[in-house]
Amino acid sequence: MYDAGKILIGLIIFLAFATFPFYSNMGKAVAKPDPKIDTPVIQQLEVKKCVESKEFMRAEHMQLLNEWRDAALRRGERVYKGSDGRTFQISFQNQCLRCHSNKKKFCDECHSYAAVKPYCWDCHFAPKEAKR
Repeated sequence: MYDAGKILIGLIIFLAFATFPFYSNMGKAVAKPDPKIDTPVIQQLEVKKCVESKEFMRAEHMQLLNEWRDAALRRGERVYKGSDGRTFQISFQNQCLRCHSNKKKFCDECHSYAAVKPYCWDCHFAPKEAKR
């Protein structure tokens, strides 16, 4: 082992680079988001219930939106029947954003926390935020 010193230095440098993402982010944990659903439209609703249960929407909302996109744009279906039998118009702008108009507090907090960039706004207009 004529180059043991060089190999050891190389291993130390490699480990420093390989572990950099871990030690550079220590202590920078982001608090779990608490999405706000207190929009004026939701406050005026008699029954404050989404198209599916809260648990389903938290876990599966992107799959539901993809299904809605395929149904509306590819198959021409415009009515969604929820698991409880209620029917809804398939429309991101007119159904979802009617109640969830507070994009910064409702959408962006969770998407930032999960480090995802949804492509909804590639086609849809972001809702105008009401100044409070």
